[in-house]
Amino acid sequence: MAKTIAEINQKIKKGQVVVVNAEEIIDIVREKGTAQAAREVDVVTTGTFGPMCSSGAYFNIGHTQPRIKLGGGRVYINDIPTYAGFAALDIFLGATAIPDDDPRNKLYPGEFNYGGGHVIEDLVAGKDVRLAASAYGTDCYPRKKLETLIKLNDLNEAVLFNVRNAYQNYNVAINLSRSTIYTYMGVLKPYLGNANFCSAGQLSPLLNDPHYKTIGIGTKIFVGGGIGYVAWQGTQHNPTAPRAENGVPKRPAGTLAVIGDLKQMKPEWLRGTSMLGYGTTLTVGIGLPIPILSEEIVSNTAVSDEEILAPVVDYSEAYPQRKVDILGEVSYAQLKSGKIRVNDKSITTSGLSSYSKALSIANQLKDWIKKGEFLLTEPVAPIPGMESGIKFKPLEERKIEYNG
Repeated sequence: MAKTIAEINQKIKKGQVVVVNAEEIIDIVREKGTAQAAREVDVVTTGTFGPMCSSGAYFNIGHTQPRIKLGGGRVYINDIPTYAGFAALDIFLGATAIPDDDPRNKLYPGEFNYGGGHVIEDLVAGKDVRLAASAYGTDCYPRKKLETLIKLNDLNEAVLFNVRNAYQNYNVAINLSRSTIYTYMGVLKPYLGNANFCSAGQLSPLLNDPHYKTIGIGTKIFVGGGIGYVAWQGTQHNPTAPRAENGVPKRPAGTLAVIGDLKQMKPEWLRGTSMLGYGTTLTVGIGLPIPILSEEIVSNTAVSDEEILAPVVDYSEAYPQRKVDILGEVSYAQLKSGKIRVNDKSITTSGLSSYSKALSIANQLKDWIKKGEFLLTEPVAPIPGMESGIKFKPLEERKIEYNG
């Protein structure tokens, strides 16, 4: 049995496509087997909704009168600094950017009430934001100051461009120290007081296609409530991470860089987020369709939370000091039960990623496909897999010699 994306798209256009989400396919495969499921099902939809720090957006603000050159100057949106080192009118806003006068962690733990992710949410919600810029002035761009209110629709281009999203598995964070610590994995209580995790597990896109058989550069996706595309592998992409017998990584592995038109998106699926004692970020909703082209692919999509293992890592010492100590592995079924055991202690678990929101995304994408509003795309190039030899490498620090 083999299908093609072109054949599936014809079914979508005719209203004959069979689409299920990554939760539903588990029971279908258990009841009917992979061969029958592969014949009956055309697309499996996935979803994830969680904080994704390596996110941001680029904008083109349009020419002022007289003209101003933002490149080389300073540009702020609602007091959040942007990067203006591109050209006259292009700027980039990162999700973790914070105001220059934010006390940060001087008042520990810092609250980080507003940052780049919140600006992106405000723009998508249709709110006015204040753009303030200073420039050095040139003969062709004489203006040196600009302060104005803008809305998303005022901008020539507004593009969400996230360089690392949809992590394929991730750590379970705990704290072995005697003090509460504040991390990007949330607040961790002392003496194994809690455990935080961040993945949708059986709904997560890359866990349903562990070897990137259908996901590639140019894959059309749900992002932020609109339509976007996989632009490249994400930063820190590590397809050579250890895997279980079912091929699913047992450590943080693949990542995606994604892009999409911010003007199509909705604040429900792009939320500015404050992490106490750590900083700001953006919580992003992403959904990927997986075309069922073979029995192998449908078998991969039938992975359940019981079959996905995540490493338990101490964030008080092992993680910040880059030690390799893993305290054990637990399944997402255990994590979602509310309790796991580490060092013979029962620990309460909490997810930073919303499973209910991930399911809503998978169902929204399913609905778009069934209505013929979303066709699948043929990737123009694959995401590098294990055979590529790509492996995320930590920085090797070298001593700098100073003369004089």
